[in-house]
Amino acid sequence: MESIKQWVTKHPNLTAWFVLALGMVILLLIEARDVGLETSQWFWLIVITVLVAGAAIWIISWGDDDDPDVNEDDNQAEISS
Repeated sequence: MESIKQWVTKHPNLTAWFVLALGMVILLLIEARDVGLETSQWFWLIVITVLVAGAAIWIISWGDDDDPDVNEDDNQAEISS
């Protein structure tokens, strides 16, 4: 259990991708079960759903790269002016 916690802490974006993709695929399977899709259509729909979840997490993570030290330096410069 400890190794799972360490992996989740070390790879938060991959964990978020997995959780979001799992939820999206479960919803897809529940909502589209009576549509009458063929096997290959299901396969590609699930693959694209997982990729969309990955793209969503990638876009959300863009803000994670901001350096808080730079923002604090800018705020200090404004206060002292």
